[in-house]
Amino acid sequence: MVSAKQLLSAIEAALLARTPPPAAQRVELMHAIRLSLPSLKSLLSYPAPKASDRAQVQSKEVRLPDSPPISLDDQDVQIALKISEDLHLNEIECVRLLVSSNQEWGLLGRDPLDIYRLGVGLWYMERRDLLTSLYMLLRATVLDQGLEGLEADLVAEIQSYLEDLIASGLRKRIISLIKELKREDPTGVGGPNSESYILDSRGALVERKAVISRERLILGHCLVLSILVERASTEDVKDILFALRECALEYTGATDTMKHQIIYSLLFSIVIAFISDALSTAPDKVSVLSHDASFRHGFNEIVMATGNDPLVEGFVNCVRFAWVVHLMLVQDGNDVKEITTSTSSNDMKSIFSCLEVIFANNVFQFWLDKVLRSAAYQNDDEDMVYVYNAYLHKLMTCFLSHPLARDKVKETKEKAMAMLSPYRAAGTHNQMIESSALPQETSEIAIQPFVSLLEFVSEIYQVYILAPLLTAHENLKEPELLSGNDVIWTFVKFSGEDHTNSQTLVAFLKMLSSLACTPEGASKVFELLQGKIFRSIGWSTLFDCLSIYEEKFKQSFQTPGAVLPEFQEGDSKALVAYLSVLKKVVENGNPSERKNWFTDIEPLFKLLSYENVPPYLKGALRNAIATFVHVSPIMKETIWRFLEQYDLPVVVAPNAGYTGQTMETQVYDMRFELNEIEARGEQYPSTISFINLLNTLVSDEQDVSDRGHRFIGIFRFVYDHVFGPFPQRAYADPSEKWQLVIACLKHFQMMLSMYDVGEEDSDAIVDESQNSSGRQSYPIHMQLPVVEIMKVLAFLLVLRSSVGTLFLLVIMQDFMSGKTLFRNVMGIVLQGVNFLITERTNQIYGHLLEKAVLLCLEIVVLVMEKDSNVSDFWRPLYQLRAIGDLHLMLNLISRMVGLSQLLLKSGTASTLIEDYAACLEMRSEECQIIEDSGTDPGVLIMQLLIDNISRPAPNITHLLLKFDIDGPVERTLLQPKFQYSCLKVILGILDKLLIPDVNALLHEFGFQHKLSTFLQLLYELCVDPLTSAPLMDLLCTKKYHFFVKHLSSIGVAPLPKRSSSQALRISSLHQRAWLLKLLAVELHSADILDRNHHEACQSILTELFGQRHAEYGIDLDGSNYPISKSKVLELLGVVQFESPDITLKSSQFVSSAKYSSLAEDILSSPTTSGRSVYYSSERGDRLIDLASLRDRLWQKFNLYDAQSSTFQGEAELSEIREAIQQLLRWGWKYNKNLEEQAAQLHMSTSWSQIVEIAASQRISFLENRSDILFKLLDATLNFSGAPDCSLKMAQILTQVGLTCMAKLRDERFVFSSDSSSDTVTCLDIIMSKQLSNGACRSILFKLIMAILRHESSEALRRRQYALLLSYFQYSQHILDSDVPATILQFLSENGQEDEELDLEKIDKDQAELAHANFSILRKEGQPILNLVIKDATQGSESIKTISLYVLDALVRVDHDKFFLSQLETRGFLRSCFTSISNFSCQLFKVNFRCINFIQCACARQLYMRYACHVCIAVLFAAYEFSKLISSLYILTIIQDGGFSLDSMQRLCTLEAELSLLLRISQKYGRLGSQHLFSMGSLQHIASCRALHLPVKGNMRRLDNKFGKNSFDVDKLRMVIAPTLRFLFSITSLVDTSEFLEVRQFNKSFVLQVKNKVVREIIEFIKGHQLLFDQILQEDLLDASELTMEIINLVVGILSKVWPYEESDKYGLVQGLFGMMSSLFSRDLDIFSSIQSVRSENLQKADVSISRLSFSLSSYLYFLVTKKSLRLQVSDGATASASQQPTLALLATFLGILASALEKAAEEKYLLLNKIKDINELSRREVDEIINLYVSQDYAPSSESIQKRRYIAMVGMCRIVGHRSQLIMLLLLLSQNLMNIILVHFQDSSNAHDYRHSQKAITYDTSLDDKEDMLLLCGELVSVLERLESLSEDKTGNSLEVFRRLARSLKEMSLQKQYLLDV
Repeated sequence: MVSAKQLLSAIEAALLARTPPPAAQRVELMHAIRLSLPSLKSLLSYPAPKASDRAQVQSKEVRLPDSPPISLDDQDVQIALKISEDLHLNEIECVRLLVSSNQEWGLLGRDPLDIYRLGVGLWYMERRDLLTSLYMLLRATVLDQGLEGLEADLVAEIQSYLEDLIASGLRKRIISLIKELKREDPTGVGGPNSESYILDSRGALVERKAVISRERLILGHCLVLSILVERASTEDVKDILFALRECALEYTGATDTMKHQIIYSLLFSIVIAFISDALSTAPDKVSVLSHDASFRHGFNEIVMATGNDPLVEGFVNCVRFAWVVHLMLVQDGNDVKEITTSTSSNDMKSIFSCLEVIFANNVFQFWLDKVLRSAAYQNDDEDMVYVYNAYLHKLMTCFLSHPLARDKVKETKEKAMAMLSPYRAAGTHNQMIESSALPQETSEIAIQPFVSLLEFVSEIYQVYILAPLLTAHENLKEPELLSGNDVIWTFVKFSGEDHTNSQTLVAFLKMLSSLACTPEGASKVFELLQGKIFRSIGWSTLFDCLSIYEEKFKQSFQTPGAVLPEFQEGDSKALVAYLSVLKKVVENGNPSERKNWFTDIEPLFKLLSYENVPPYLKGALRNAIATFVHVSPIMKETIWRFLEQYDLPVVVAPNAGYTGQTMETQVYDMRFELNEIEARGEQYPSTISFINLLNTLVSDEQDVSDRGHRFIGIFRFVYDHVFGPFPQRAYADPSEKWQLVIACLKHFQMMLSMYDVGEEDSDAIVDESQNSSGRQSYPIHMQLPVVEIMKVLAFLLVLRSSVGTLFLLVIMQDFMSGKTLFRNVMGIVLQGVNFLITERTNQIYGHLLEKAVLLCLEIVVLVMEKDSNVSDFWRPLYQLRAIGDLHLMLNLISRMVGLSQLLLKSGTASTLIEDYAACLEMRSEECQIIEDSGTDPGVLIMQLLIDNISRPAPNITHLLLKFDIDGPVERTLLQPKFQYSCLKVILGILDKLLIPDVNALLHEFGFQHKLSTFLQLLYELCVDPLTSAPLMDLLCTKKYHFFVKHLSSIGVAPLPKRSSSQALRISSLHQRAWLLKLLAVELHSADILDRNHHEACQSILTELFGQRHAEYGIDLDGSNYPISKSKVLELLGVVQFESPDITLKSSQFVSSAKYSSLAEDILSSPTTSGRSVYYSSERGDRLIDLASLRDRLWQKFNLYDAQSSTFQGEAELSEIREAIQQLLRWGWKYNKNLEEQAAQLHMSTSWSQIVEIAASQRISFLENRSDILFKLLDATLNFSGAPDCSLKMAQILTQVGLTCMAKLRDERFVFSSDSSSDTVTCLDIIMSKQLSNGACRSILFKLIMAILRHESSEALRRRQYALLLSYFQYSQHILDSDVPATILQFLSENGQEDEELDLEKIDKDQAELAHANFSILRKEGQPILNLVIKDATQGSESIKTISLYVLDALVRVDHDKFFLSQLETRGFLRSCFTSISNFSCQLFKVNFRCINFIQCACARQLYMRYACHVCIAVLFAAYEFSKLISSLYILTIIQDGGFSLDSMQRLCTLEAELSLLLRISQKYGRLGSQHLFSMGSLQHIASCRALHLPVKGNMRRLDNKFGKNSFDVDKLRMVIAPTLRFLFSITSLVDTSEFLEVRQFNKSFVLQVKNKVVREIIEFIKGHQLLFDQILQEDLLDASELTMEIINLVVGILSKVWPYEESDKYGLVQGLFGMMSSLFSRDLDIFSSIQSVRSENLQKADVSISRLSFSLSSYLYFLVTKKSLRLQVSDGATASASQQPTLALLATFLGILASALEKAAEEKYLLLNKIKDINELSRREVDEIINLYVSQDYAPSSESIQKRRYIAMVGMCRIVGHRSQLIMLLLLLSQNLMNIILVHFQDSSNAHDYRHSQKAITYDTSLDDKEDMLLLCGELVSVLERLESLSEDKTGNSLEVFRRLARSLKEMSLQKQYLLDV
């Protein structure tokens, strides 16, 4: 048995030779084929894995066939088994692959992954060789018969073998493989754990999926060819159809071209099978499908079955088209006597139905869009496309020849003529400009099938019309497709008649242009249009139309003020189509005949100069003109003449490219059309055609004696205006881009080929260079422009000496200097081979790109050939002189744009880069003290680099640091190891810091200052968008490990003493600040998916926070590492020193007060003399200019002029000098102290940044996170409360503490996965990473001390109060607040027996912490209360708000009413009431304004809503830093009628005051409520003006989003809701036993409410009746969460107090009744989450609806029981005018509640079981739970199964909590409804004894309607039985009382039903 490689070699040797193979090769070929028949029969079938073979491999000794035993090592075994698993291949075979790989490439020393990939690649190469061999055999049989080099008997012998293979099942195997190989399993593209890449024979890394796709494509091609070798059977056709449907599903999302080509091979296999079978004429090939009537019937049913996928249906429609043609041919070919009438009738029905389907679905358009015009089809194998098109020709010929088809086509044509618009309106001139391309079809009418049919025929005959097809199965040559093809020409004549619209006309003309692609076709088309066959279509129509428009344009020009007429869109499209036909006819016509066809072509030129002619029409005109160039020499000269007469001129400056001058006046020329018309539409047909026409004309020039003088303007236009800016232009169609490029490149290639450089040209250049060398030397700042002048002089000299060589010299100059042509050519070529292959395969324009690359390479070769003649004389013109002065460089940079590019072009860039680097290195090593930084070269270089980073790229910084300035800077690959530059010097100096001997340099100020600038430069580069990525990638590599290794050498090194070297101390602080900023940038913006960045972040964190640490270059994933100390705390210790004193007065340095006051006067008026005595440092510090101060002091003493001195004696003068010296010493000390304080704050800010970024973004990298955060929080509190901590430092540190506290809260309930287990337990949910009680007490105590520090400010206290609120929130939740307490109890009962699960112990610990917190607060209660109350009463509005929330928190943790008594004693509560009653709010009108009031919002978020997250903490801090201010919660866009900023702040304060009152009421119960009520709280709140602000619109339109109606949202949230909450809490004082009492008033008795609370609440309601009315009228089912809360509050208040109100004149009772009717009459959909639990908002809404229904039912129950209200049984004819519900409505609603209870209980029960069995669920089941109950934002699919089980468990617990709450409310609601009905039943039973025995509030108490009562009782019985059957296990509630009530009501219902029946 030969190998696949040997078989392929034999086939190639025999079949690919140009001469017939020798006898020996033939024998070898046939021998190889015979031996390979088993492999071909079982194509790609390989032995599967076996247990015995696996054991043999694992034994490490394997015996291969015909070889001795082979020993394996462990690696070999692992690789072989891995290959076996990934490929589903026998283990012994895998060992063979490894042995063969070793023989082929040698595996010694290779990586295991490379060995694996080589072995798999070898296997796939063997498969590819076998498939290629099969394809070549099939191709030789089908396509190569009759070719020279192949003998007929050899082909016949090969064909016999192939026929035997196909008969043995090869075709079925091919079809099966096409389907199987696409599956994601080891036999296909690989499983999920398989390696995705392999190594091919070249050693290139290729994707396995791509290899499999190529195999499937070869199989598809083999399938097509096999059908041409042997007829397809009926089963084969069905199998191919099923495979096509399956594979067509890949078409939708597939971007792989090969997948599309595979689908095409299946489609054409069916088409070829049908056509070849029906047209079979070979006597030895019997038709299979045509004679099987049963197949026709069965296949028709299969193919006519419709599917859902439109793309699949499209391909099936293509099959239906081939099928209907097959049926037509069968119908014509079968003898009538041989078939039954029924069979013929069935076939006819099938034909008609199929025709209807394919025309209804417009199958022709699908063929065009998805097949013929696709890149996959056009870039497919040429031989296969050739076969495809040939059979499409047969398909269309057969179709159009059948009478049924012709009738259908005729019908379709008539329909198209009737439906399509006969004429389109004219487009405006602007539209013509904006869309220069051919207009698209109108979208209002779908593309008609007749138009698609014409275009389909056009597409078939467009490209492959000349080639003959050799068909093996017919043994004859197919003639040319149009030769004698009467069917097509008959169709042409038919389709060309009676066109009424431009659409069909254009499609018809397109078809004619395709048919004119042969000499015979061109002649035929010419005759058709020349004669009178068509009434309105002909050459005369074309030329007449051109002449008519030319005449219109001419007349408009001659008429003053006339506007050029617009081109009709239909005319322009028709003209373009006509011109396309003209082009094809002239191009392909017989040369001897076409001379006489068109004698007058002048009309083609006359429209070219008019601006209103669409560019696409001009393009068509020029393309047609170009075909006439080769008709005759006379015609060519005629074309030149007409072009100069009519076409647009090319107006360019003498040397536009060099002088930079532009034309003074704008003319309408080709430049204008290109830049102003075509560029706007992003399409360039006119320019492309213009260049192509000129290229055609110039290439035909024989006389070059003028050396191209006449083509100068054309060349400059192409060079400067077309090709130069082509990469920057936008292109609507990428194909046009490459057409434009190809046209330009052809022009350059032509010029390089036509002209050469003579000796006189070189001499001219020598003379000019000598002259230029003799010119005087210009200063350095003038030399750069001189270079440009020299270029221009050289150009003018060349122009004078020889115009023609301009082309060559300009191109040579361009390539040498890297200008336009060179850059663009290299830009095309350097895209790479892989890019070219991808584009060539996947894009329509791929062949154009390939041609462009080929032209570029040819141009490069031509330039290199001509380079030797001019290179020695040309290059010196571009060499720059050395630049030696840095100040001059700075001056040049400020004056010249593009200096770096110019330096690079000049060739001096590399020298300049090295000089700067050497200078910087030398100055950095000297390390002497820098007295004047302005004179130090090293400092100037660093300043140059830093200052120019932000300049437009590429800039001088990029150049000197060796960034890539030829390409995108951001894509630079920095390699300082190989490139000497300033970057290499800087990194080298920093690396030396790790050497102990060099550390002594740290004590030198000069080195410290440079080191600080080095780090600043690196930081600025890392935050610059362009340089960030390259530099950070470099710094995090293993060579540098920059981000971590300098922490020890720089970060935590001892700080120099202030007394010894303050300057060194300041510089050292700045160094650490820049280093920390660099680390923060890496942590913040690093790409964690990149391994280097991941390791860098990990090493930074481990180094900072003192966890496991590895040396640089060692893998961080090991296990034995030393534990390093936490450097983050050491860094904090560095800045933990008392700031230097900057308040020191000058009087303390000067003995005389006279001199100190003089200095104070100067400093207080710093700009008196026009010169400032202050200056700003680099960081913005306001420092004293000592020189200016000295001069000003001497001025004051009038000592500039010795003669004007008024001083008496030398002693006094010496005293003045000494005083001035002392004042200067004071100024120097002041400056240094201020600089040190700024440096301290700089480092503190940097430290806070890295800590906050690490805590908020990268804390998950660390272990023991809670411990780390606690240490940071403890350290910041210690320092911020220390006496030596400045106010600014305290603010920074408090912000860090706030972030840590917020992150601590988040970390408590973050699941810590255990990699050793996949299970979760209830302990994971119950327990949290809570700090110990001692740690919590420590935090609170230190925070209190920090708040009570001596020096403070409102800004600092706002942060501290926020931190205090965050702490309270943290300490109050030991258990996860997302999991309800009942669920926690359930989990603990079903958990393991572990004392850690003791909830009582957890509650005890919580109580102990609460008592400890209170003890600390009570101990410091007096001072903290004094401070907070002072802020709440006397501070600004922002501090007032957060202070009130602090008091709220203190009340919440209060014990023994301590804080309540303190607030009363201080009179704070009364001041609150006064503030509320005196509230005022100003409205104003502005168009737009943003209000950002974060303090109160943050407080509300942190405390009231218990949602303290890191983002809130960070945003709260951002309030103080304007750079980071952003919106949070209260971010309002105030439109007309909004609040002012002050009013908005006051509104927040009002909300906080109401919240505090509510907290007191809730915390202290009835006592607190009674106390507040006794203080007149309701009167104060009622008088608050905020309640009277109008609410615009309906509340249901309001939500939590700000923007529209934000005014109403503010009022609802900040005023109405808090007020109603407080009012509802006051209703707890209402005693239901107290009712109405009778009192005497003015000698009459009236009923009056006994309870004063009720009276005041009723008065409050009456005073705000409009508000209550508006709330009761809201649509409940469309209400937001806030609105629902307000409605619940209103109903709750009214249900408690309004029954005491006798009068109903306010209409509130009707409002409540209306709400009852609305709610109780809804179906089960009122509880929306019962239907779908995906939305937690829906679940909350259901709870709100249930709570509201319960409140309403309680109110109704009160009326029924206390006020004797009686309801009707049902709504009858005597229904009252009220909206009160009926008993029937209550019974129906009770049924809805029963259904809701059943579903909610069942779901809760199922969820609890799933929670209990969570560890038994598979990952798929867990994923389903997460998809149902958890937001995807919190459950990434990449998490482990253990983490996902935890997420699912918490999600289900949350849902169970909502369900439990809903069930409880539904039970109470049901119980109320049953009680109401029971009261009525009991009352009606005794009605005959006492009907209306007492006064009752009722409208109709009749219960005598027997029929309604029977229906009510019947409905109740069924509902009550369901309620009785509720399970306690599922509901989780005791139902004993509930069932007893249901049972009683049911019995009474049955009894009443019985009595009524009797």
